[in-house]
Amino acid sequence: MLHNIDAEKIGPFGEPMEEAVRSCVHCGFCLAACPTYGELGQEADTPRGRIVLMKEVLEGALEMEEALPHLDACLGCLACEPACPSGVEYRNLISPFRALAEDQRERSIGEKLRRRLVSWTLPHPDRFRVAARMASLARPLASTLPGSMRAMLELLPSSLPRARKLQERYEAQGAHRATVALLSGCAQQVMDPDINMATIEVLTRWGVEVLVPREQTCCGALSWHVGDHRAAKEFARRNLEAFPEVDAVITNAAGCGSGVQEYPLILKGTNDEGRAEELADRVMDISVYLERLGLPGEIPESGQRTTIAYHDACHLANGQSVSSEPRRLLQRIPGVELVELRDAHLCCGSAGTYNIDQPEVAYSLGEQKARAVMRSGAQVVASGNIGCLTQLKMHLVKLNSGIKVRHTVQILRDAITGK
Repeated sequence: MLHNIDAEKIGPFGEPMEEAVRSCVHCGFCLAACPTYGELGQEADTPRGRIVLMKEVLEGALEMEEALPHLDACLGCLACEPACPSGVEYRNLISPFRALAEDQRERSIGEKLRRRLVSWTLPHPDRFRVAARMASLARPLASTLPGSMRAMLELLPSSLPRARKLQERYEAQGAHRATVALLSGCAQQVMDPDINMATIEVLTRWGVEVLVPREQTCCGALSWHVGDHRAAKEFARRNLEAFPEVDAVITNAAGCGSGVQEYPLILKGTNDEGRAEELADRVMDISVYLERLGLPGEIPESGQRTTIAYHDACHLANGQSVSSEPRRLLQRIPGVELVELRDAHLCCGSAGTYNIDQPEVAYSLGEQKARAVMRSGAQVVASGNIGCLTQLKMHLVKLNSGIKVRHTVQILRDAITGK
């Protein structure tokens, strides 16, 4: 696409943003892949429409405030990237643009308070646990609260699982095959700490030593995707210091893995850009690592038949190009029949804080995804991201479905251990 963007004026983000705009040929292949276009039905709420809006703002031809409603409605699910024949790297445009926009936009006091509350709690497990317990007291008043606050309450379970304190080191069982470090996540430690325990158990049983760096922090993806570049940089730099030289850095949350792989963009133009690239190269989803490692033996036969639907987390399938690995792991479990979901490419509506920022669209997408799971005939739905798991669980409960919601690695752990 022709443009008059002054990349140098933008700063370090200028080159990747300019390249993303230039690569778009306005063909329209992205429209069918975009969940928000399906919900809102406007050209301005498509990837190509948003690219035009961002281009015009960057050129000085459009006021920022006119473009922001359509850009705020973007999930950042990146479904447009695999659908694009021109290879537009939309991620190199939308998140940097939001970072640039945050310094220029005007927010209401309510919006500022909501963002401050989220940034103060979600990336910090101890704070989030306390906040979640306090929020449960307000559950009877949920129907009287604004949409964003009501959405936060509905996503929280009626009771939180018991906290699980992670050790700094877990020894490999049997012959030592590798040493990895685990990115333990933030909200996941509160919402479902068993995902980390299942990851550690599978790895150590297969001869992998697992380190859990004490100094690690939130990956920064939540901050980055809502335009808080300062916080994202701080989280990234702290993790650069925290993670040691190991065979791989393992993630079990799609958003976290994708977030760390964006560190080179987050830290672009700084002295840490090179180190960010090195860490991003070592980050790997648990399903990819287990596939590359190879099973040390056969998974025991349970005698049970289970139908599992696999839900592609957007930042795993689109952000990291990981879709076949978790499916192959599940198919190796004796007695498992894997089924696909209708419109599997469409986001479930979770997308970080999207449930809070755009509750109506998020709710509609979540309900559609839950109904697709129910139509699949599955007994269990698996996914690789805590946001997706939480969203699916909430909507399946609302629809009175008894379908279990599990992380891929939890299903694998249970099969290996006979749980």
